[in-house]
Amino acid sequence: MQAGRLSTPIVIQQQTTTTDAIGQPLTQWSDFAAVWSNVRHNSGAEAIKAGASVSTVQASMRVRQLAGITAGMRVVAGGVVYEIKAVLPDMARREFTDLVCEVTA
Repeated sequence: MQAGRLSTPIVIQQQTTTTDAIGQPLTQWSDFAAVWSNVRHNSGAEAIKAGASVSTVQASMRVRQLAGITAGMRVVAGGVVYEIKAVLPDMARREFTDLVCEVTA
């Protein structure tokens, strides 16, 4: 994989659960990894749901091979938060992992 194609810094985050001062569970996002990626926006759509306009953008983010990434994590890239919908590893050469992501606004 050519390093020049990985031109966008991203942060992959996972949900963690801690407890607050009175023992109540608290769910928050913590950093899993900060890596360079190749972000490609595949498509976008706008629809009306429940009387409000909703736009959805789908993106693919290619990162170097990294174990432990799962669907349900999220990616922060340029201040935009993307939900990871699927993780597609390169099974042949084991060089990269594609993250299928979606952001809804």
